[in-house]
Amino acid sequence: MLYKIPLILSPQPEGGFTVTSPVLPELVTEGDTVAEALANVQDALAAVVESYEDLGRPLPPNTQLSDLTGPVWLETVVIAS
Repeated sequence: MLYKIPLILSPQPEGGFTVTSPVLPELVTEGDTVAEALANVQDALAAVVESYEDLGRPLPPNTQLSDLTGPVWLETVVIAS
């Protein structure tokens, strides 16, 4: 299943980034770099989805992508050298 989740990357004073989501407050992860933090989102999201399923709670509306035949709006962080 594909999900579309807004993410907030917050730089930490000691270095690295914390990632949270305004629509899934249970989603919290981190990484030393932006790339690592975003890579860790996949595991964090899987844990949140499993938790919602265990509790019988639906995910917030429009977080699951069911129609994969059309375009998907995606904003991401890109580091250019």
